[in-house]
Amino acid sequence: MAEIVAAYAASHAPLVARDWHLLPAAVKDRLSAAYRELGRQLNEARPDVIVEIAPDHWSNFFINNLPNVCIGVGEVHDGPPEPFLKDYPYNPMQGAPKLAMHILKTALDNDFEPSVSYNMKLDHGFCIPLMRMDLKELPPIVPIVINSLEEPMPSLNRCLAWGKLIRKAVESYPEKVRVAVLTTGGLSHSIGEPTMGAIDEDFDHACIEAFRKGSEGPLLSFLETNLAKAGNGSHEVRNWLVAHGAAQSRGFELIDYFPVPEVYVGCGFAAWKIAQS
Repeated sequence: MAEIVAAYAASHAPLVARDWHLLPAAVKDRLSAAYRELGRQLNEARPDVIVEIAPDHWSNFFINNLPNVCIGVGEVHDGPPEPFLKDYPYNPMQGAPKLAMHILKTALDNDFEPSVSYNMKLDHGFCIPLMRMDLKELPPIVPIVINSLEEPMPSLNRCLAWGKLIRKAVESYPEKVRVAVLTTGGLSHSIGEPTMGAIDEDFDHACIEAFRKGSEGPLLSFLETNLAKAGNGSHEVRNWLVAHGAAQSRGFELIDYFPVPEVYVGCGFAAWKIAQS
């Protein structure tokens, strides 16, 4: 039987790639250390597949066709379309269509109704963490897009439920497969708004503490009250909720958090505590 062996969160930002050469050395060193620690842990977990949760930044969808959730079920996935990632080393990326279709069927059998893509482009949200994690090799990927860009978005509780659904699908998959969940996005940031560049450190610290404790009720209550006030980019914390549900809401260990005004993002990196089978 398949099992979830690890779950991680990592922030992403286009400027982590596009303006890497312009960032102060201390910022590059700290970001590199956080991504590489995630990579070290992922290498040790030895996953056969990564289920990766991220937003789509208008690479596959726009407001004329905007699913709340979309599962990539293709044999391969195209690498990032952004010019500043033209040297991304894993292009194209291998998919895991059998597991992806099993997650899709499990979702439909449990009254979840995701969209499906057989040819998904994985943009910077998916690819920057993978590029910076210094992986020994990139496992096949099941990409799952969660809409965190444009209202209406899936509810916070639904995102948590999606994580539990993914766990149910993995644990019912008949093949022996080691699965890691990687979620990307957040924490607080504001893009294209009058507050662009603002980082809400108070929100970020309180959010991290709520995830660390793990309890679903207080976490959801905190996010319901505060998420929308922390900048439009903060909605990407929905992706963290998916991983939280997949990790049985056990709480996580913070690898690092620090505000990076040079990339407009409060950057957080964490690993959930996974029960060993």
